[in-house]
Amino acid sequence: MDADVPQRARLGGLTAVTSFGRMRASDIPMAEDLFLAFLESDPHYRDVASVYGDGGPRALRSALEMFADHPELGFVWIARQGEDIVGCCVVAFAISTSRGGLVAKLDDVNVRPGLEGRGLGSAMMEALKEELRRAGVSRIDTATHFDNPGARRFYERHGFASLREERMSCLL
Repeated sequence: MDADVPQRARLGGLTAVTSFGRMRASDIPMAEDLFLAFLESDPHYRDVASVYGDGGPRALRSALEMFADHPELGFVWIARQGEDIVGCCVVAFAISTSRGGLVAKLDDVNVRPGLEGRGLGSAMMEALKEELRRAGVSRIDTATHFDNPGARRFYERHGFASLREERMSCLL
């Protein structure tokens, strides 16, 4: 299913060809840099990092390697301009009793600092939705922090609706 899907994204008034696809093992260092920049600068994540059990850069590297080694569990979706990774997010698969099939948990959606608000995240999301449909996924679940209305608006523009429940975490 690794469709490198070229699309045009509006970036800073210029139209750039951007391709989207699943992360390859060779992409890990660049994806790692982008995720680290996002997680270290996101105040919403930083506020609850201890509840997540944040293991820092070593845990991130381990997770990215696990996605590369076990695509049946999920994948990292990336947006690429040329050889540069300019956006990424995490998709983990689950089985839903309400849908009777495969669903996806979406997390850590981000674009390179300085490229926000230019349509790259929206293009990445639309390409991801097509990829997940091809994989037989019937629903995408995600969460936003209560005090992040920008993220909520982004997801609502892409068809997400509130479940009126709170996501919780239990470290084992």
